[in-house]
Amino acid sequence: MSALRSVHVHPVKSLAARSVREAAVEPWGLAGDRRWMLVDAADRAVTQRQQPRLALLSARALPDGGVVVTAPGHEPLTVPVPDPVAALPVELHGKKFDVVEAGPAAHAWLGAFLGTEVRLVHQDAPSYRRPVDPAYGRPGETVSLADGFPLLLTAVASLDALNTLIADGDHPDEGPLPMDRFRPNLVVEGTEPWEEDGWRRITVGDVPFRVVKPCGRCVVTTTDQRTAARGKEPLRTLARHRRRGAQLVFGQNLIPDGTGTVRAGDPVRVLE
Repeated sequence: MSALRSVHVHPVKSLAARSVREAAVEPWGLAGDRRWMLVDAADRAVTQRQQPRLALLSARALPDGGVVVTAPGHEPLTVPVPDPVAALPVELHGKKFDVVEAGPAAHAWLGAFLGTEVRLVHQDAPSYRRPVDPAYGRPGETVSLADGFPLLLTAVASLDALNTLIADGDHPDEGPLPMDRFRPNLVVEGTEPWEEDGWRRITVGDVPFRVVKPCGRCVVTTTDQRTAARGKEPLRTLARHRRRGAQLVFGQNLIPDGTGTVRAGDPVRVLE
């Protein structure tokens, strides 16, 4: 039987993943996942696409929604949830929406680490949440600061298959790749390679999900999450073996059809 191997949250978008034993599933994603992000001077999202060194930063969510950010050789940065005194319009993947800005101390700490001007922002009120792509979501379904969908699922067997393809390719020295390259929320074990491509509805424990589309991958997957160095893989191998139209795909995007808690070890059942 398939089972949930691990659960991962990213309190600040594009910072290092944090493994947890369990997480509450909310309609817009896992509790505490991607509620904060960085923006540049033009109010556009800053991710590992532009700043691979974000992988070297870690964030831990506080019970009240604040975060503690850490980096090698730096004192920790504690950031409380900012007062929603004024909405700040920002842009992520060409879409604008409102967030709330953290204080200048957070901006200065992060800017000093990255060597460029950035600001830390928080997705505060439920009204600030972004609508899911209507081609895949239902009216009223929303997402946090994740790229497009509330959760991302990957499978151990599919990564093993991909690593075999990398080993047989032009850059075998770059493999095997760890799962953190793909920044999933849920990692499933006990499946056949690429089995998740055919799923449409699943339950993880008692929580139901719709499997809405494969995840198109970007340059972030070529970034070593421990050193921030970039290579060619897995994009070169995905381009040869996992191209779907204009996208190179690995993993599946999920939308919750209910709430609850998912835990490592939970059974994963395919309903459709």
